[in-house]
Amino acid sequence: MTVRRWITAAAATTLLVSFPACSSGTEETSSSDSSYAIWDPYPQFDGSSGWVQLLTKCGTDAGVTVKRTGYDTTDLTNKALLAAQQGNSPDVLVVDNPVVSTLAEAGALTTPEEIKADTTAIEPNLLAAGRLGDKTYGVPIGANTLALYYNKKVLGAAGVDPATIKDWTALTAALQKVKATGKKGITFSAIGTEEGSFQFLPWFWGSGAQLTQLDSPQAGAALTLWTDWVKQGLAPNSVLNNTQTTSWQEFASGNFAFGENGTWQLANAKKTGFEYGIIPIPSAAGGTAPAPTGGEFVTAPVQDDTGRYAVTQKIIACLTSTDNALTTDTTLSYIAATKAVQEKQVAQNPELKVWVEAVGAAKGRTSDNLGTKYPKISQPLWTAFQAALSGSSTPQQALATAQSAAAK
Repeated sequence: MTVRRWITAAAATTLLVSFPACSSGTEETSSSDSSYAIWDPYPQFDGSSGWVQLLTKCGTDAGVTVKRTGYDTTDLTNKALLAAQQGNSPDVLVVDNPVVSTLAEAGALTTPEEIKADTTAIEPNLLAAGRLGDKTYGVPIGANTLALYYNKKVLGAAGVDPATIKDWTALTAALQKVKATGKKGITFSAIGTEEGSFQFLPWFWGSGAQLTQLDSPQAGAALTLWTDWVKQGLAPNSVLNNTQTTSWQEFASGNFAFGENGTWQLANAKKTGFEYGIIPIPSAAGGTAPAPTGGEFVTAPVQDDTGRYAVTQKIIACLTSTDNALTTDTTLSYIAATKAVQEKQVAQNPELKVWVEAVGAAKGRTSDNLGTKYPKISQPLWTAFQAALSGSSTPQQALATAQSAAAK
């Protein structure tokens, strides 16, 4: 998912209660057997785009006409729940992965088994983002995640080989060497929103911490890492207010060694004017840290007329097929959800190899059976790292407060 859509993810649950403020979206659905409605979170794509052309083709191949509407993510979630209440849901719904559990809990979605969709080739860690209880809802069309971009010139001047950075100790040592040359270490987003939580999770999970215990020693180590970087001048104070966009702008200035960001910045990386590279975010003890997955699921909302599911299954199979997934994921700057398509992506663009590795280690924010509990955990978490980074609380105190809030 893009940066704009991330910010709304944690707020989705609270926004869903505002049903009376939403229009029904009835005009986009149709009772005609030959017309199938598809809603997606890509309002930036018009009829000339590859994505909309693919939707049209998949409908044609299934023998029906597709009526597609693109919404902003928050609006889409609200409209989808209202449509489910009114019995006029679209036939196919493409939604941001943290929203899947919210819709499933409301009884608005079928499972792939109910519509006979094949998910056997999907990577399990990506499929898990759509699980609620013992059921999976929908099929991921791809994923993006986070890694560390680095400035080759800055690291070279500091005598740092990025290939040696496999754990936190090596990364911190590299930042100290960079600072000694007069350059800046690392920039990231620690803003007090879901966007900040998204960026903190690789370090949180990379310490071995779990979202069910925010005040564990491992969680304390992760927050201490960030806090120490700011205290020592290895990361700027601006991280407190940085979005992922402003953090990228800092890295693109050419003064930083590292910038934590996602696949979606690859096009911008080529415009920086300096040579860059990418490494996975390291875990505390070594290896690649689990970063959160972004990306959408293709889902099938519940229909009163279950006879429609046969065509819905054909459309979903078309959208997620190997050949079409390659085109779609390239358009959306996503890493594919299956190994077969990932291999094709890397063959076309070797630069994506590190992103395939990062996505392979990634996990969904609502995984571990958290489902709709995640937003209630994320907000105390971002409150905690804001308090620690600003110096108003120690990491341990901030996390203890966060755990108490999440437990309530």
